[in-house]
Amino acid sequence: MRLNKEEISWILVDCGNSAYSMAVTTALLPIVFGMFSNVESAMDLGYFNSVASILIAALSPILGTIADYRGYKKRFFIFFTILGVLSTAALAFIQPTSGLWQLLILCYILSAIGFSGSNIFYDAFLVDVTANERMDQVSSRGFAFGYIASVIPFGVSLAIIFVLGMDQVIGYQIGFIITALWWGILTLPMLKNVKQIHCIEPEPKPLKNSFLRLLETFKNIHQHKVVFVFLAAYFFYIDGVDTIIKMVVPYSTSILGDEALSTFVLLAILLVIQLIAFPCAILYGNLAKRYSARKMLVVGMITYIIACIAAMFIQSVWHIFILGAMIGSAQGGIQSLSRSYYAKIIPKEKSNEFFGFYNIFGKFSAIIGPAIMSLTTTISGNARYSMLGIIPLFIVGLVIFNWLPTQTASGNETIG
Repeated sequence: MRLNKEEISWILVDCGNSAYSMAVTTALLPIVFGMFSNVESAMDLGYFNSVASILIAALSPILGTIADYRGYKKRFFIFFTILGVLSTAALAFIQPTSGLWQLLILCYILSAIGFSGSNIFYDAFLVDVTANERMDQVSSRGFAFGYIASVIPFGVSLAIIFVLGMDQVIGYQIGFIITALWWGILTLPMLKNVKQIHCIEPEPKPLKNSFLRLLETFKNIHQHKVVFVFLAAYFFYIDGVDTIIKMVVPYSTSILGDEALSTFVLLAILLVIQLIAFPCAILYGNLAKRYSARKMLVVGMITYIIACIAAMFIQSVWHIFILGAMIGSAQGGIQSLSRSYYAKIIPKEKSNEFFGFYNIFGKFSAIIGPAIMSLTTTISGNARYSMLGIIPLFIVGLVIFNWLPTQTASGNETIG
């Protein structure tokens, strides 16, 4: 599949912000957070992940609706990208010896808002850079190359951390700076080459009219039944996906302990997951073209259910490697095909509004999983039991997803 300039520029953003998702959300931040002597448990990070999700979910629908006006999509994308890049860099200047973990969390929440906010508009640009029949493969390549590209800054950061000392915060701080620079630089081609094509023409009182359009969408929800049934399924299964991404480090550490699972080994495992996710995301996109995105999404959900069950019985580092391979095989596919599947069933001229709903369902769902894991661990005193709250999310999502019709409302186009 030959990519054009707009598609390549769009994919490069995935290559940039995936470094944030891996380095900050999954790996470096939980470790630095644990270096603060006045932090009781790294699992407490789940509560703050939920706070960040609440804030961006509350902003998503109205921002998305306003951005459907011509010229607004890129402005919002730029604003949130800058917020994310700068607040990620700011994480490097907060010393654990200061005890100001609250300031670290504030910068993290701001970076998460920037990351998630920019992704609302980035995802919505998918309808502007490619055609329906190419969406599954373009979206899959975005996630795939995002995974492999994120290995570069993360690998460099990991090498620096190893050389400077795994218990020295300076290595992790340099990692935050590298991540911010990587994210910002790889976003530049998108700003130059991608333009908003599908839009609503500007009109007076855009804020007021955006609220009215949101209300109109809810009033006529029966016209978008397929969209909202999909979002209901997405709400549950993407919660499980996002929770595992955010909580894999504190969960693994809580189960095996710091002695059995050193920081370097843990970061190396995350690196392996990225390497496995790269070809598997492309494979999901190619298989979706042959068998449909619908069938491949079901495969992804079933894989996660099996992985969650297996996670309850891990006993050694090698079990983590095997579990990581399972997660990596499905992670990129389920995320990329969810995005492209959704992009094909929404009205293109309202892509930002509907991706605002997509984001709010994803972010509000992400409140549940980390909170369940943290709360279950607190009550039971055993982190293994936290998986019991994650497995039903995939099962419910799978059941609802299977209620979706196989054709659009017009009856003449199969939903792939």
